Amino acid sequence: QVQLVESGGGLVQAGGSLRLSCAASHSIFRFNTMGWYRQAPGKQRELVAGITSGGSTNYVDAVKGRFTISRDNAKNMVFLLMNSLKPEDTAVYYCNAHEIVYDYWGQGTQVTVSS
Repeated sequence: QVQLVESGGGLVQAGGSLRLSCAASHSIFRFNTMGWYRQAPGKQRELVAGITSGGSTNYVDAVKGRFTISRDNAKNMVFLLMNSLKPEDTAVYYCNAHEIVYDYWGQGTQVTVSS
């Protein structure tokens, strides 16, 4: 069983920055895609950013130009640098590791952006 543990969330003012970290218990080389999802109260969970083993990235339009996803296979970690945060970014952020047949999820870390 792969375990994912997120950290780095917190309360910040609009315009501030946070870096989220996800530590995996096993090598993440096996996963074609690592990603960050978020879910706000009353809304569906959405993919925020994804990164392939080759380093290709994709982002939801709402965070393009503000968020940066990266991964370090040697350290079994994935990161999400969030700049220029907005109140609408407030959500629980989840780390995801995608296999062909299964997805692994972390417990989530709360990000709250005040106005």
